[in-house]
Amino acid sequence: MAPVIEKMTSRERTMAALAGEPVDRPPVCTPTNVATVELMDLVDAPFPEANRDAEMNARLAATAYTELGFDTIAPYFSIIQESSALGCDMQWEQKDNWPTVRMSNPIWKSSSDVKIPSDFLEHKDTRAITDSIRILKQEFGDEVAIVGKTMGPWTLAYHVFGVEPFLLGTVDDPAETMKSLEALKAITILYGQAQIDAGADVLTIPDHATGDLVSGEYYRRFLMEMHQEIEEELDVPLMLHICGATVDRMPYIAQTGMAAFHFDSKNDPVEAMAAVDGKIRLVGNINNPTTLYARGPEEVRSEVNAALDAGVQLIAPECAIPLKTKLENLLEIPTAIEDWVAERGQN
Repeated sequence: MAPVIEKMTSRERTMAALAGEPVDRPPVCTPTNVATVELMDLVDAPFPEANRDAEMNARLAATAYTELGFDTIAPYFSIIQESSALGCDMQWEQKDNWPTVRMSNPIWKSSSDVKIPSDFLEHKDTRAITDSIRILKQEFGDEVAIVGKTMGPWTLAYHVFGVEPFLLGTVDDPAETMKSLEALKAITILYGQAQIDAGADVLTIPDHATGDLVSGEYYRRFLMEMHQEIEEELDVPLMLHICGATVDRMPYIAQTGMAAFHFDSKNDPVEAMAAVDGKIRLVGNINNPTTLYARGPEEVRSEVNAALDAGVQLIAPECAIPLKTKLENLLEIPTAIEDWVAERGQN
């Protein structure tokens, strides 16, 4: 019979799970975003302002813990803070839409163009996140894990070079692609460290070498060692995030040294656990557009149970949730985990 573990705080639970240590129950994690329009209205912190104002950002981010009962708070909602500070053409949208980078108008053409502005960390949109982390750390202390986020070099490359030119370059001039990624990696590390300095306990590294755009072999060739280097530079647990079907690259991801991989519902949790073979923890993989957005608590519970039955260590939506997701579906995630643990303990 497994030993009884005393009740843990949300931060203790999250950090233990990421370290592969025993937990009182699997944590509910927010590697990307669980802000919704309903939560924006609840705390008067709407998009796009909540992406750019630290106090509004912290207010909205905290609802993951205070309203939803999740074990983490993730104040970086989008994937564009760094790109805005680098000078990309932005479209900030309204409350019910994500801010985006207009990638039809890339700012750079080659690795030699990559320059980090001297005021990068003081830019309004990078500073909003680091200041928000400070506010959240002061408010919640060690009660809940604060999850920062810093874009990986592949994601940054899409934003600054444009998706099509960058991907064509991986074929036409792979050596130049590597130079570009190396230059962009410095931004990943710089902004990640700034968030650690502000009080982040964990960092998500979104790096969108997705299954529908590049192969697992591309991941090994261009990103595996780079992710190892990022892990060595940033001294908190890292959660790598890549959307789409990624089982073909999970054995490589498992070699990066990162604490966890945040994976998509396009991957069966049993197959995913087999692919990583115990070398990295998994975070996921509740479906967003169908289950959390369009279905109900019963379907959410079924997916939570499937992930837990497979051995997934941290439960989370697969990616940033649709902004009009119903709160009842999000509230079902921690409830389903509690029930699964209670039932399992009776077996």
